[in-house]
Amino acid sequence: MTNDHTINLLRECSAGAKMAARSIDEVMGKVKDESLAKTLAASRENHEKLGDETRKELEARGSKTAEPALMAKGMSWMKTNMTLAVGADDAAIADLITDGCTMGIKSLSRYVNKNPEAEHKAKSLANSLVGLEEKLAHDLRAYL
Repeated sequence: MTNDHTINLLRECSAGAKMAARSIDEVMGKVKDESLAKTLAASRENHEKLGDETRKELEARGSKTAEPALMAKGMSWMKTNMTLAVGADDAAIADLITDGCTMGIKSLSRYVNKNPEAEHKAKSLANSLVGLEEKLAHDLRAYL
């Protein structure tokens, strides 16, 4: 039987994967360095795959995916667009995405801790998403 902890954690993973993919989409048109663009595109693809896996897990439990919180989406959109409006270079884009990774890691870690009774699969997906965020933040250091 699925518990609320599992659904809560899976929904947070769903929202986090969507938020990451959207954030990358928002900056891709401004990226100049081909290597940075490839790094971001690969990460976006991995976030989408993890989001799809999370969606399947939620559907199997009779639940739906979650959208990122409206406030988080709005703040992210505003920060991204303000940064890009002033002619952001690749370093500013890397900095912006790195900040997003840090927020994602903190949020997901908080949800794992708040939902200790979640099923192993949900915890595993959350840890995989944290791993994607950590890897992306690490890969972006070369562009800061």
